[in-house]
Amino acid sequence: MTAKKRTPDTVDVLPRDIRFDVETGGRGAWLGGDPVGTAVFNALSLTFPDGERLFMDAVRNFRGELKGKLLDDVKGFIAQEAIHSREHHVLNQLIDRERYPVAEIEAQVRQRVSKARERGKMAMLMSTITLEHFTAMMAEMFMDNPELFDGTPADVERMWRWHAMEETEHKAVAYDVFMEATKDWSPFLRYRRRCIAMAIVTVMFTRNITRYAARLLEADGYSPEAATKAVERYVWGKPGLFRRGWKTYFAWYRPGFHPWDQDNRAELAGWKAEFDAAATPQAA
Repeated sequence: MTAKKRTPDTVDVLPRDIRFDVETGGRGAWLGGDPVGTAVFNALSLTFPDGERLFMDAVRNFRGELKGKLLDDVKGFIAQEAIHSREHHVLNQLIDRERYPVAEIEAQVRQRVSKARERGKMAMLMSTITLEHFTAMMAEMFMDNPELFDGTPADVERMWRWHAMEETEHKAVAYDVFMEATKDWSPFLRYRRRCIAMAIVTVMFTRNITRYAARLLEADGYSPEAATKAVERYVWGKPGLFRRGWKTYFAWYRPGFHPWDQDNRAELAGWKAEFDAAATPQAA
């Protein structure tokens, strides 16, 4: 019965075509004046344009096998991720490229995405479901800890919150595609493959974000060792960007897991209403 779990029928994956005015707020140490936190979030943002295009293609590869609500959810997922990619591209252009090694980091991201694509469509989908679990985990942390963005310019804060809200809304779409694409697999094979994939992606994702953020901090005058330690304190210590979501993270390793086992629709309702209203004039 667990293999039949799906996104609840009441969850609609709706793209909200909102453009955020981050031009003045997205420069310098925009995260409340904290250079470390800013470096971590800039590192995350630099992975999004290419990474989210990978996610879009990963589910698009299986559209011919889908129907009904799942097919509709995939269409919404692709549209949402395309808009996320666009808005983060705008934010990324505000990073001082003469001071920070942005081009170097973007090239490394493109190389890693290219390698993921070379491994084939199932490997692309496995990467997508694991990384979508990470984004959903961090989105939950934002909901539970809004003070993380204290001192952040309003539109920059709204952009990250909108992104977190939509990541939560579509957190199970790629997973549902995976379940459909592997419906002929044995439950044990599916479980083993997704657990191995998560273990590998966990090491690579947390390591890469740490390295990218540390490289950005070096441009602020930190030594390589000090930069790495500062980033590690931020992501694993306080505020613990990767640490705080450990319950959601480890839920992945439970047999029969589904992303909507963590049902946070009620917590999401306020943000959803805000951004639905913001998108309405542009959709008209």
